[in-house]
Amino acid sequence: MVDRIASPWGERTPYGPGQEWPVRVDRYLADGRADADVDRWVQSASVLHSNGDALDIAVADGQIIGVRGRAVDRINRGRVDPKDLYGWQANHSPDRLTRPLVRDGDRLVEADWDTAMGRIVARSKELLDGPGGWGRFGFYTSGQLFLEEYYTLGVIGKAGLGTPHMDGNTRLCTATAAAAMKASFGTDGQPGSYTDVDHCDAIALWGHNVAETQTVLWMRMLDRRRGPNPPAMLAVDPRATPVAREADLHLAIRNGTNVALMNGLLREIIRRGWYDHDYVNAHTLGFDELCRIVDGYPAPRVADVCDIPASEVERAAELLGTSQRLLSTVLQGFYQSNQATAAACAVNNLHLVRGMIGRPGAGIYQMNGQPTAQNNRETGADGDLPGLRNWANTAHIEELARLWNVDVDVIPHWAPPTHAMQIFRYAEQGSIKLLWISATNPAVSLPELHRIRQILTRPELFVVVQDLFLTETAELADVVLPAATWGEKTGTFTSVDRTVHISDKAVDPPGEARPDLDIFLDYARRMDFRDRDGQPLIDWSGPEEVFEAWKECSRGRPCDYTGITYEKLRGGSGIQWPCTDEHPDGTERLYTDGLFHTDPDYCETYGHDLATGAEFTGAEYRAKEPNGRAFLHTVDYQASPEVPDDEHPLLLTTGRTVYQFHTRTKTGRAPQLDQAAPDVWVELNPADAARLGIIEGDLVGIASTRGTIQARARLCGIRPGVVFLPFHYGYFDQDRADRTPRAANELTITAWDPVSKQPLFKVAAVAVTKLADGQGVPSPAPTVGGSAPPADADVPPTIGGPTAEATSGKE
Repeated sequence: MVDRIASPWGERTPYGPGQEWPVRVDRYLADGRADADVDRWVQSASVLHSNGDALDIAVADGQIIGVRGRAVDRINRGRVDPKDLYGWQANHSPDRLTRPLVRDGDRLVEADWDTAMGRIVARSKELLDGPGGWGRFGFYTSGQLFLEEYYTLGVIGKAGLGTPHMDGNTRLCTATAAAAMKASFGTDGQPGSYTDVDHCDAIALWGHNVAETQTVLWMRMLDRRRGPNPPAMLAVDPRATPVAREADLHLAIRNGTNVALMNGLLREIIRRGWYDHDYVNAHTLGFDELCRIVDGYPAPRVADVCDIPASEVERAAELLGTSQRLLSTVLQGFYQSNQATAAACAVNNLHLVRGMIGRPGAGIYQMNGQPTAQNNRETGADGDLPGLRNWANTAHIEELARLWNVDVDVIPHWAPPTHAMQIFRYAEQGSIKLLWISATNPAVSLPELHRIRQILTRPELFVVVQDLFLTETAELADVVLPAATWGEKTGTFTSVDRTVHISDKAVDPPGEARPDLDIFLDYARRMDFRDRDGQPLIDWSGPEEVFEAWKECSRGRPCDYTGITYEKLRGGSGIQWPCTDEHPDGTERLYTDGLFHTDPDYCETYGHDLATGAEFTGAEYRAKEPNGRAFLHTVDYQASPEVPDDEHPLLLTTGRTVYQFHTRTKTGRAPQLDQAAPDVWVELNPADAARLGIIEGDLVGIASTRGTIQARARLCGIRPGVVFLPFHYGYFDQDRADRTPRAANELTITAWDPVSKQPLFKVAAVAVTKLADGQGVPSPAPTVGGSAPPADADVPPTIGGPTAEATSGKE
């Protein structure tokens, strides 16, 4: 038995290079139940992070009572993240939405489905018949739905209504991953495999606190580190995260200076001859320009910009340049910061110039933050076209028009699809008049929250929210639709390394809650969307029919699913796309032959200027004659749009804890997870705290030019001059009568990367002031993870106790 709150990563199962990761099956059953109490186990996978861990749902008396890992699965080999071990309990929460709600004056009242959908359809038809038509609709979705639901929504939006205004909160977590892979390799799609951990001799984590965001992947890394011939490890992060503490070298750089660091590292590697000359010549374009730009970043300049010793830059370059099998993983420290796409592309550059791609142990994880973000990108429910098609390629639009049997002009392709930040700006300006929000909580998760609340409460904006609970966003809606969730519906979803899993329905949803797919199909039926022959635009009725339709959409594209069936997904491991007749068992790694998806007729984008975001034309792209070669995109470093000044002398960065996911809609309702991290805190370096007269547990105010919040102080290993806030906490985590501002995004800036359009949550200037003594009570920050206090601090350890004990061992 293991307390998985006190020990989130469980016990080690060491192994060596080239060996198979040993099985360790994690299991948690509530209320002291045993396997004999389980009526049946239902196959599924994790939905509270992006790793894609396969698990089974335990059902007894028609209720979920626990979960266990699937030993046969290639991703987790039986292990389960603490969020998934306990988070399923939210399904049973007494405050689940069970009936639709409609606005009656200043309050929401219960209604039936006909009334709720009737209001949405009436408003939709009114807008379609009025000036602006399709341009009045906006859809903002999630990384929480299933592939089948995203694809249905994508067809409704792009072929039914014809609106380009569709995106998801994946814009906040994974847009830069997609943008960087498109820019470097021609299309989206992770080149590597999770099994690269098994083969590598060095791991570089670029702004990625994998220990707290994808704990099972961290378990795999730790097990390699505890085995023979362990890989070296480099961590880039301003905080002393578990990753930073484990690493052989930790670069605690100043927020927003990632491009300067990467340029300096590439300069050292090239100058010392640690690059693969033959691979660069045969498989890349842009090496001379890369050399010209990075030559301006000698180690002393990088040290000055990033505020780290020049010797550490040189040590990092040697670690990266002398490895034989380098694995890189990238996440929000790069994606939500200044020059996001340029920084992520620089990691791709590192692998390309070293020839470290397409073979075991030499891989890149441009990570996702959400479990089904990959499907959002693939199916066209966000700012992309289905099948990773190019909106600027007329032939790709014609393919979709034939597939859906609609006129080409119906599908929006006269300009790039609208990204989330622009969707909310259009709603603010009044051009978008119906905003449909599914499975996400922008009133807590988007930047500059006072502005978001003002937008969502505009009288002219009709807001539909589809969710499980009355979130901060749902409270502001005109119509609230109660949705079924994981375990209550069937569908598929795809993890970071392109592994597709099935999640089968285990139990019925509560009350009148419906699967998201059923809600979208009901809307399509009521709107009477038709193809050009007068037949229903959408003729499927269940998830497996949608999956089969999606397979045809994916045929011949990078994300080809045509060899996958529900039957093949049941009973064994997940399957990696592309999966076709030629590759019936899936494809573990891409670009093994050095040929990339950069052919002008196949690529997903014609590219952008990484500094300005300006798009290149098809003619400009063709003139480069890529011929299957990858692009080495490099730009000069630019300072962040907001830097500290006399009034706001500290830099704010935001992020996660191992015990919570996003805005705590689910994890905040699981007792073990809630107790482990019940409230917001702010992390300070002890030197900064001493200067401000702050000690552990003191109540402090954190202010930017956009707002002020309150949090209790945790003194820890964050770099001087930087403060950290977890972004999980909104108003509804406390008594609803207490609306003390404590959401990190009250403070963050409305700014985004010019290419990926991902907001910059990692760079904001703030001031910190002491408000009240802590009276000897420590902050609510966990002692596990990046918020760990100094070893000599008098802070009780974070534990879960008997109710958090899970079993762990061989199956």
